[in-house]
Amino acid sequence: MSSIGTVLSHLWLSRLFFVARYPGQSLRIEGHKSWGTILLLLTVLLSGCRTHEAAAPPADYYYLNPDKRLTTVGRVAVVELENDSSYPQMSADITGSLFRALQKKQVFGLTVVRRDNPSWRSLQLDGEPTYTLDQLSAIHEKLKCDGILVGTITEFRPYPHMAVGLRLKLLDLRDGQLLWALEQIWDSADKTVEKRIQYYFESEKREGFAPLHEQLTAVSPLEFIKFVSYEVAETL
Repeated sequence: MSSIGTVLSHLWLSRLFFVARYPGQSLRIEGHKSWGTILLLLTVLLSGCRTHEAAAPPADYYYLNPDKRLTTVGRVAVVELENDSSYPQMSADITGSLFRALQKKQVFGLTVVRRDNPSWRSLQLDGEPTYTLDQLSAIHEKLKCDGILVGTITEFRPYPHMAVGLRLKLLDLRDGQLLWALEQIWDSADKTVEKRIQYYFESEKREGFAPLHEQLTAVSPLEFIKFVSYEVAETL
């Protein structure tokens, strides 16, 4: 879009030069369209391009193993997230929302494992920040899956504005390698997040799109969690 900016600056300087040299004269081009109209159109174009660029989700808060293909992972167990926030119910809500968003990507098979699941409880792994190869092998055998997605809700605040923090990682149970990891805080008061919410509705909810829905996402916990889950899934 820098070329449009260059043209815009050139046209504006040309107009200033003409007015200074020939006061009282009107500057027109073929077709009787004023330079002011052209400048206005270019300004709109430039403004629109900048808005589109700002709407793209950030790509610097996650890691994706360049030597691994996620499509080779047959089945992934999404373990109910640990919760460091003051809202216990968020564990089930955010885990379920992540599961649905990841399922839409169809990268690999998925299953949700609750922390009160007998198979998971028998492994006695709650609170473990890292796993040994023996533990990963036991998970592989017990849960019948090739990968495991674990993580923590690091933050949840419904007011004075919505905020969700997540720390997640996806491990290959077959060799213990890290496939993917993410750590981020989404704050509805952040202007870049506002732009990405707009992008989310334009790309995912075309039918019935309205600015009111964007505002609802910024204040509704369930809608905001859907947006966060969408962005997480888009990193895979």
